[in-house]
Amino acid sequence: MNQPIIEELVTASHILANEGVLDGLGHISVRHPDNSRCYLMSRSLAPALVNPSDIMEYDLDSNPVDGQGRALFLERFIHGETYKARSDVMAVIHSHSPTVIPFSISQTPLQPVFNGAAFLSPSAPVFDIRKVAGMTDLLIGNGDLAKALTVTLGCGAVALLRGHGNVVVGETVQQVVYRAIQTELNARLQLQAVMLDGPLIYLAPEEAVKVNARSGPDATQIGRTWELWKQRTLGQ
Repeated sequence: MNQPIIEELVTASHILANEGVLDGLGHISVRHPDNSRCYLMSRSLAPALVNPSDIMEYDLDSNPVDGQGRALFLERFIHGETYKARSDVMAVIHSHSPTVIPFSISQTPLQPVFNGAAFLSPSAPVFDIRKVAGMTDLLIGNGDLAKALTVTLGCGAVALLRGHGNVVVGETVQQVVYRAIQTELNARLQLQAVMLDGPLIYLAPEEAVKVNARSGPDATQIGRTWELWKQRTLGQ
């Protein structure tokens, strides 16, 4: 497997844990750089504990290419079905980002409060598993549920899972990490803002388009914040 991308994936897992987006649960994957019909993700393990030897290759049905008897994430199907549905997606995060979850169960949509979260515009859609599977444990434990989730995600960057968490997608590992952390920050800011006198003035869709036009995967702010988070997490 591609060692640099494996190292980047491991670093991303540690950053997301350090920044409070992932805890003992959640996961990040990257599309295989040499085979678009596969992706890379760790075995079932707390993200902060992931090492290069834990990274595994999966096909897009989320079957391990060489499992070696290792435990697998139950919700790995989120990743495989997202890569199937979106050829533009190169990295996926599923998290239980704590400040985001309240927006998945309320009537208040998660909207971009600041320009760093313009990718949320106009608001993050919510996937309600009851509408496709009735009463469940809310986990995306098979391909059919994951496929339904991708419909809610559509062509967006973030979708919330009611009472559960969210899924974030990007064109690179660094971009998807940036988006996941900024989504958590935006949720905190929005909760603070709603305690002030309204009405609130969120980013207009036209403003979001302009921000997103200069916020591609190679944007300066993504690389700059990645290096900060990396240094803060790994001391590098």
